[in-house]
Amino acid sequence: MRAPKTAAIAHKMPNAGILKKGKAETNTKKDKARSKKDPDAPKRPSSAFFIFMEDFRKSFKENNPDQKSCSAVGKAGGEKWKSMTDAEKAPYAEKGAKRKVEYEKVVQAYKIKLTQNNHGCNELPEESTTSTSEVHDEADQEASS
Repeated sequence: MRAPKTAAIAHKMPNAGILKKGKAETNTKKDKARSKKDPDAPKRPSSAFFIFMEDFRKSFKENNPDQKSCSAVGKAGGEKWKSMTDAEKAPYAEKGAKRKVEYEKVVQAYKIKLTQNNHGCNELPEESTTSTSEVHDEADQEASS
């Protein structure tokens, strides 16, 4: 006679608390492994579609002042972009290419700046042994003298 399947597997099933704990640990490991984005890094240039959308939003709001929904603007812009020919898209593609060239120049300058900063000062600045409150106290004493 066989035992019920649930009883046979019950000892193999992990505890729900252990599962939650394991998932939480994996999330923190992923977050730590992911490098943080440099806020000083140049932003990527807009594609031809987004340059088109800049112009399209203005005209769409003029023609449809009652439409407040972002999704409506996006859907209408996407449909218009799909219906456009390559000749109609060309001016936006040219603007996108110009922005990309400018971006590449800025990125090169940024990379040079980073390498100069990394090679120029490998040492960390020495930290002061006086606390900020002591510094402010000394400044107050000098001012009152």
